[in-house]
Amino acid sequence: MSVVTRIAPSPTGDPHVGTAYIGLFNYALAHQAGGKFILRIEDTDRGRYVASSEGRIFQMMQWLGLTPDESPLQGGPNGPYRQSERFDLYGDYARQLVASGHAYYAFETPEELSALREKAQQEGHVIAIPSRDLSAEEAQRRVDAGEAAVIRLKAPQEGETVVNDLLRDPIHFQNREIDDKVLLKADGFPTYHLANVVDDRLMDVTHVVRAEEWITSTPIHILLYAAFGWPQPVWAHMPLLRNADKSKISKRKNPTSVEWYMQEGFLPEAMLNFLATMGWTHPDGQEIFDLAEFQRVFRLEDVTLGGPVFDVAKLRWYNGKYLREVLTEDEVARRLHDFLAGRKVELPEDDYFRAVTRLLTPRIEVFSEFMDKTGYFWSEDYPVDEKAQKAIDGGQAELPALAARLKNLPTFGAGEIKAMFHAYAEEKGLKLGKVMPPVRAAVAGTMESPDLPDLLAALGRERVVSRLERAAQS
Repeated sequence: MSVVTRIAPSPTGDPHVGTAYIGLFNYALAHQAGGKFILRIEDTDRGRYVASSEGRIFQMMQWLGLTPDESPLQGGPNGPYRQSERFDLYGDYARQLVASGHAYYAFETPEELSALREKAQQEGHVIAIPSRDLSAEEAQRRVDAGEAAVIRLKAPQEGETVVNDLLRDPIHFQNREIDDKVLLKADGFPTYHLANVVDDRLMDVTHVVRAEEWITSTPIHILLYAAFGWPQPVWAHMPLLRNADKSKISKRKNPTSVEWYMQEGFLPEAMLNFLATMGWTHPDGQEIFDLAEFQRVFRLEDVTLGGPVFDVAKLRWYNGKYLREVLTEDEVARRLHDFLAGRKVELPEDDYFRAVTRLLTPRIEVFSEFMDKTGYFWSEDYPVDEKAQKAIDGGQAELPALAARLKNLPTFGAGEIKAMFHAYAEEKGLKLGKVMPPVRAAVAGTMESPDLPDLLAALGRERVVSRLERAAQS
């Protein structure tokens, strides 16, 4: 069987890490089987629709490299891929269910429904809709007369509906506890339940892999598949991403917008690697692996349900590993330069920039930290913090001589600079802790900087000597 998966985000706000997470597993499942991965936009909830959100979803998927095989952008044989462009389709299928007796027209007003819900809650059962008992002829007469009506699923009132989830034991739902969900609203717009099932069927989706919060909707979808006479897809409900306290991930406790991670300078490879570990473990215990490797060894059945914690500190660790161990130095420099250019930071992509990048890569986890840690590389107007000023004051007497020694080194490499410091300290009877800190403080304005000989070599002789002479005179 060819595997067809999909994600179906709603354009209602920021592109969510949960969409990226579910997208990754659907992408891998489809592509490891030579199947298709579909991106569908579920935009029928016009009250929550945000016009800019759709494009941002596409940008997120492009950044992650999870390119769908069919979507609103590239089209495909089962389009259109926006539900708002499939509007008439849903009404036809809803009326088909009415004709077959699996759905009915309902005429209750919002006020009547509110009273019915309150009564049902008091009596401890699901809401009973009076329109269910109307004859088909009477209901059609009222519709033909122009009376406003929704179409509701006629859920069975006896027996049970069983969800056979690939990741769980069978889940049994008593049909008497399933209410008659609205399938088509009075304005002609479908609800999630109808549109989701119809689109999955017409787009040949074989595996519905989505978050576990949709488990309670699945019996309704199973009833709809049965009502249409369609075979069910394979169901697999992924564990929800959690905060450290095991609550559902939320922007109050964690950044949930993928755009935030993009703007902070996280790498898409690190994000995908991290998301792959949310409920799944590499069979060989590898922590660092790329998308191709994940696709090669991943099995959906191996997903565990323990509530994976979306730990930003762990994601930062992954990102640092990619900067230092996976990407080449040239690739890090290129991506960093592109990132800074996107933030309107104009620096030449030259040997000096690459040298600074090489020095700072062990000291940053994400690209957004780079400029805060390197101001003294780009300007002579850099701040001197309190600790650095104290070091300058304590070693100011040595700075002129050290500046002169550095100025007269035959070559200005890290090895020669280090040897000069050792020779100077021995000659003066000083410990290196009295010689090197004031130099570091003078040239960087901080004691938090890379290895001093490497730092000075990167800055270059002219900058170093000028800064030491200026500090000696201050």
